[in-house]
Amino acid sequence: MLTKSGFMLGVGETSEEVMATLRDLREQEVDIVTIGQYLQPSNRQLKVERYVTPVEFLEFKSAAEKLGFRHVESGPLVRSSYHAWSHVA
Repeated sequence: MLTKSGFMLGVGETSEEVMATLRDLREQEVDIVTIGQYLQPSNRQLKVERYVTPVEFLEFKSAAEKLGFRHVESGPLVRSSYHAWSHVA
C-alpha cells in the first residue's frame, strides 16, 4: 500500500523546518509527498507570510527525491490530490 502526505508553505516556516518535515515523513515510510503554496481563503483565515519562489519549490522537490520519496509534486499550485492518478502509475 502506498502512503501519501502533503503540506503547504508560506505561513512562516523555515527551510530547516521543511527539511525536517520531509525527513520525518520518510522515516515513517511515506511514499508520496505534495508541497504547495498556502493561499488565504478569506480575510478570516491565516494570512500568507510570503510567496515561495518556483526555484525554492524545485529545491524542495529535489531534496525530497534524494530522501527517497517515490513521487514528489512541488509547486505553488500543487494541492493534495494534484495529479493523483500519476502518483500510483
